[in-house]
Amino acid sequence: MTDFLDQAKACPVLGPAAADTTGGPQVSGYVAYARMDDLHSLAVPQTEAPQELSFILLSHVKEILFRMIYVDVDQARKQLRANDAGLACRALERTVRTQRILVTTWESINSISADEFLAFREILGTASGIQSYMYRTLEFALGNKNPAMVEMISGSMDLYPELSAELAGPSIYDEVLRYLARRKFAVPDSLCDREFREQYAGDQRVEEVWLTIYRAPDRYPEEHRLAELLTEVSYQFSHWRATHLLVVERKLGSKPGTGGTEGVDWLRAVNDHRFFPELWTMRTRL
Repeated sequence: MTDFLDQAKACPVLGPAAADTTGGPQVSGYVAYARMDDLHSLAVPQTEAPQELSFILLSHVKEILFRMIYVDVDQARKQLRANDAGLACRALERTVRTQRILVTTWESINSISADEFLAFREILGTASGIQSYMYRTLEFALGNKNPAMVEMISGSMDLYPELSAELAGPSIYDEVLRYLARRKFAVPDSLCDREFREQYAGDQRVEEVWLTIYRAPDRYPEEHRLAELLTEVSYQFSHWRATHLLVVERKLGSKPGTGGTEGVDWLRAVNDHRFFPELWTMRTRL
């Protein structure tokens, strides 16, 4: 028992207090380990509007969830490079779970009424969620490298090396196609070695590959599981976008977006995009 207590005191989470390195009062191990005080200090409203703090906190939650999703998408990509589809699928399962949490954040934002939101919207100026570099990094990792979006952030790419790397490198779908090619499916070489900065366009030959897998799931169980999880990731992302559209329309009607977009019209156009396009188009022929 004594050994356990000594270990607990040394643990940054279980220990009763963290070492004081600033000259200030000591804080509990959990608070110090996760830097909770720093986290809370970042939420600083700029108006007296009661709901502004909630909006900032929810924005922080979304940003952290973007990062969580990105970490697992990246893990899935690395496992595919190592030809371990099983571990890649485990990472994608975690991705989907976090995406479902992300979608629910709109419910809390939806609780802020239109008049409550307008009470502090002006302070946002041109600030917009589309300016989130973590969100853009995630979209790049999933394969959406829309030239218009790249141009919008081109002046700041050097500040975010992870974003620059994602723009230049293969997306999760690129790695899936490479994996399938190594498994002797008829994925064209030109798609495995393409210019990854360019937006991926659907290819009927890839659609044929997915049709082969879906027509014989017992023969290709690993590939079928991978396909279903990719489809769920895409579905949840579209669910996120669709809910975003509804929430913005409820808050702002047809007003222009704060980031310079056309507001709900722009969101409607974005909502038509689907990640991993052949996984959607092949269903018409299945």
